[in-house]
Amino acid sequence: MRPRNEAGQVTAFVVVFAFALFAVAALVIDGGVALAAHRRAMNEAQAAARAGAEALDTKIYRNQGVSVINQADAESAVDQYMATAHKGVTPTVTFVGSNSVVVDVSFDQPLNFFGSLTASGHGSARIAQGIVQEGS
Repeated sequence: MRPRNEAGQVTAFVVVFAFALFAVAALVIDGGVALAAHRRAMNEAQAAARAGAEALDTKIYRNQGVSVINQADAESAVDQYMATAHKGVTPTVTFVGSNSVVVDVSFDQPLNFFGSLTASGHGSARIAQGIVQEGS
């Protein structure tokens, strides 16, 4: 039996292995960027909601003793926070009842290898006074 010529076999293996290694590295890097973008969107939405929940309508509180969010001031506070935290992102602000603010944000995050993705976050906050224990 004649021995086969195996010249070039190692070169093909190295090329395929290098490509696979590069592809896995690209997935890991872009996956990390995507996770960080989603976390940033969530953090910004939650912080913006807390900023909006600080907009207590003091006139109603002083006259009636009821905690109500001033919706115009709350939207302004959310917009002001987002302008500082992430320029160019327009939040969606909604109100649940008279004492809760809900904020949704989304933005495009460029990736290093695979284009871009849309990261979105959701946050809510409500007015609380004194010592408050959830669920009671």
